[in-house]
Amino acid sequence: MHRARQHAETRTRERRSRLAHEAARLMAEGGIRDFHQAKIKAAARLGIRDDASLPRNREIEEALREYQRIFLGDSQAQALRRRREAAARALEFLAGFEPRLVGPVLEGTADATSPVLLHAYSDDAEAVTRHLDEHGIPAVSRTRRLRLDRERVADLPVWVFSAEDLAFDVTVLPLHALRQAPLSAVDERPMRRASLAQLRRLLAEDGIAGYESGLP
Repeated sequence: MHRARQHAETRTRERRSRLAHEAARLMAEGGIRDFHQAKIKAAARLGIRDDASLPRNREIEEALREYQRIFLGDSQAQALRRRREAAARALEFLAGFEPRLVGPVLEGTADATSPVLLHAYSDDAEAVTRHLDEHGIPAVSRTRRLRLDRERVADLPVWVFSAEDLAFDVTVLPLHALRQAPLSAVDERPMRRASLAQLRRLLAEDGIAGYESGLP
């Protein structure tokens, strides 16, 4: 009985790993942004219908990093650095709104199609768009639902615009939300955020790593 259970657990782990890597491949090659969508599509492709075999989002994210490192290499690293450098300039531009970098550009899984995701903080929801208007930057208005914590969900204004041939996506949160990041859709824990100073440190670390590996 014990050996049979061990065998079943091993098979489940193997299926989870296969699913995580297939979902990561779909995200890298097919431009899928949503972890759940990638997970379900991967399960359908592999013919796996066992819910226990579905990987966690964080497992898929790790598999995505591995896929990008192996198959995309320098091109992904360059796309990521370009977006991080542009994000630093955007954080400077939005300095009056206590901005933070979030999402794949910060996490290191951004590719050549990834937008730069930013959070800006203001109790005046229109302040960011006025700032963009004053600088002649046309932006499209959207709404995003975020979990502020375990109990609270909010529909928040989002401004999407282009600069430096890149897409920027700015979610405007109330000032009190600076105290705690909203929950990540990846693992439902407080989202990782980076201020301009933190991003500059990360860029410096990237530069050292790139120099040591021979990247331009």
